[in-house]
Amino acid sequence: MFLFRGGDLSHLSPEEQQAQMQKWFAWVEKLTKDNRYVAGEALIPGGKTLSGSKKTVTDGPFAEGKELAAGFFVIQAKDLDEATQLAKDFPDFDLNGSVEVREVMKFDM
Repeated sequence: MFLFRGGDLSHLSPEEQQAQMQKWFAWVEKLTKDNRYVAGEALIPGGKTLSGSKKTVTDGPFAEGKELAAGFFVIQAKDLDEATQLAKDFPDFDLNGSVEVREVMKFDM
């Protein structure tokens, strides 16, 4: 799984934003063609956070903007190393974005 953070497009012109989105579309197309892409979505800013035994609800998360999760992909890879290699094509590195690469634990139910 890829968890995307950062990659702020707000300072880009509309044309630059469109060019950046084309990089994303090309990346998804490549992952799909290579039978790697399973699912993914962008995340809408905001939300709620629940915490503690009293299940306290707060608006947020209110982490620093570059640390907020902005989206995710579920991908197919043989192991964490291969997934890490696939993440190197993340389009928003040039916008100070980052990718957290995680293995998904599957349970037999």
